[in-house]
This record gives sequence, C-alpha cells and structure tokens, in this order.
Amino acid sequence: MTLPQLALSSLAIGLVIGVGMSLLVVWAYRARARAEEETSTSIPQGITDVLGSMDDAACVVDASGLVLATSRAAARFGIEVGSTLENPELRQLVRGVRASGDTAMESLRITRGGLSLDPRLVSARASAIGARLVLLIVRDVTEQERLDQMRRDFVANTSHELKTPVGAVSLLAEAIESAADDPAQVRVFASRISAEANRLGQLTGRIMSLSRLQAEDGLTEVGPVSIDEVIASSIEAHVVQADSAGVELARGGDRGVWVRGDAQILIEAVGNLIANAIVYSPRGSRVGVGVRADDDVVEIAVSDQGIGIAEADRERIFERFYRADEARSRRTGGTGLGLSIVKHATQRHGGEVRLWSRPGRGSTFTIRLPQIAAPANADRDKKNKKRARKAARSAGSRVRNGETA
Repeated sequence: MTLPQLALSSLAIGLVIGVGMSLLVVWAYRARARAEEETSTSIPQGITDVLGSMDDAACVVDASGLVLATSRAAARFGIEVGSTLENPELRQLVRGVRASGDTAMESLRITRGGLSLDPRLVSARASAIGARLVLLIVRDVTEQERLDQMRRDFVANTSHELKTPVGAVSLLAEAIESAADDPAQVRVFASRISAEANRLGQLTGRIMSLSRLQAEDGLTEVGPVSIDEVIASSIEAHVVQADSAGVELARGGDRGVWVRGDAQILIEAVGNLIANAIVYSPRGSRVGVGVRADDDVVEIAVSDQGIGIAEADRERIFERFYRADEARSRRTGGTGLGLSIVKHATQRHGGEVRLWSRPGRGSTFTIRLPQIAAPANADRDKKNKKRARKAARSAGSRVRNGETA
C-alpha cells in the first residue's frame, strides 16, 4: 500500500471513530436526560405560577401520590403540599394517566377532605406533565348540578300544575255542552269554570312574578318605600279573605320605618305571608303583623295561631310548588309558589326570611330588610296618600249606596 493510500485509510478510520464517539456522547447525554426526567420530581417552570392563579382546586402529584404543589382552593378538599391524595378514585385517575400518558376526565362524588359529610360532585381532570408528574384539576360542579336540577323540576312542576286547571276547564266545558238544556247545571259548571280560570290566572301570575324576581333586572322601580304603606296595602288586600275565614287581622309595632326597594314586590311578599297565615288559621283566631326597627334592620313579622309546620317540612317550605299540607293547599287553591316568591323578593332587597313554628301553636315568618332614613318629603307624601285612600273609600261607599260618583 502506498503512502497516500495509507494516509487516506487512516483518515477514514479516524473519521469513523470520531463520528462513533460523537454519537456515543450524544446517546449518553440523552440517556442521562431521560433518566433524570424519569426520576426528577422538580415541577416544570411556570406550573407553580399557574396554580397560584387558579380558582379551581388543583395540584401536582408525583409517582408515589405525594402532592408537590397546590392551588389555594385545593385546601377545600383536604389536598395539601406534602400529603398524599386520600380519595381512592382520584388516586386511580392519576395512576391511569401516568400509565397512559394521556389526559383523562371523570365526574366523581367526593367529600371535602373530612371537612364535611356532604359529598360534592366534581369534574376531575388529570394530565401528564412528565414521566413522574401529573397535574390534577378538581372543579366543584355541585351548585351547577343543583341549579340544573331546579330548572328541570321547575319545568316539570309547572307543566303538572298547569295541567290540572286546564284539564278541569276542558271537562267542565264538555259538561256544559251536555247539560245545555238544564240552566241550573250550566250555572254550576260555569261557576266552577270561573274558579278554575281564577286559579289558572293566579298560578301564571305567580310564575311570572317569580321569573321576574329571578331575572337579573328583577327590581325595576327602586326607591324609598314606606313600610307603613306596605303593611296597610297588604292588610287591605286580604280583609275580605280574613272576614270569610273568621280570622282577625291585627297590626302593631314600630311606624315610620323606611327601606329601599320596589313597593309592589314588597306588598306582594307580605301579602303572601298574610294569605298563608289566614288559610292555615282556625276560625276565631288572630293573625298579627308586626314591625320592629332594630339598628339598621327592619323586621316584618307575620304570626298566626294555626296548625304550625312540622320539623321535616321547614327546610323545604320555601321551595317552588312545595306544599306542607297538600290536601289543604288543593282545597284552598294554593299554588305552592307564595313562600318562594317571599324568599326571592326578600333576597332581592338584600334581606332574609326567618321561620319559627311549632305544630299546634302556630308559625311566625319574619322578613328582615336593611333600613334607610326617611325621605325629606315623607310626611307630605303620607298625608296625600291618606287623603287619596279616604276619598277612594268614600267614592266606593257612594257607589254601593246607589249614588253617582
């Protein structure tokens, strides 16, 4: 072999050895990086900042189930740094994601880290962020589920409640047609149709009232409201009902108290409490409406001496269409929406409703509202309204006596 050929051979061998060594070094570095990645428990850059800005419960979990980092909301489920995931379903979800390397999501019912026995419905999402680390996000959807269920129940209950009077009107119309030759029966059926129509109108009206209260713009006419006027209007609207039931209406407590809100909605809310108190009171008893101003709070209490409310019914008494006494409500034409309207009307005015009741002794519903100072022209407006009501009563009396108004 000549010298040039020997030199070229040496160069080729050296080049092969150099490339091989380079490849070996690259492979070694990559193997080392993979090994470090597989054994590393360090959190990737930026993950901690993301967790700190999250409203949902979230955490980073390593291969042993140890929690390395959390969001602030994670404590609601008992998830803390340095602890392990206690919930077996969450642990199973994390293990499955670590094995597959994919993202998985499940809906689970879990308790909040022993802080509550009430199970919460959560949407859990797990994603692999490395060979050993998994990001777990737990979103509490219990309230959303409750609202969805309320909507479904509202539609179902409304449909059921509307079917009763509509079906009755249809049947009575057929009865009138078949009894066309009997004027007495026609009058009876016509009277019953009128009663069912009134019931249907009352039901639809209350559904509309409740819908307005639950809308974002539920209060459209907000201003200073005299509680004296609210109580007076509510009592006047139910005097005939009380007389027919043999129940006395009594008003007491503080006067000259004002709140801010919608007068008509407050009148309807207090009127619903008075109407319920009359319905559930025995003949010869009394329904009291009292007002008490305490610091910055106004309390409107409606008390009766009726049958009271059982302990089991008190938690549900403000639900839509719920009736503690189904038979009595049907007989008196109750819609089961009155107390729900009271609750939402009070909440719309920044207040709350409280209930005291004892079976056989009666019930007291108390509306608590924020108090405001009386407007500057309150006395003049009060006198004008009194004169207007007096003139209206006088005109009504002349009409009843056969005089021309």
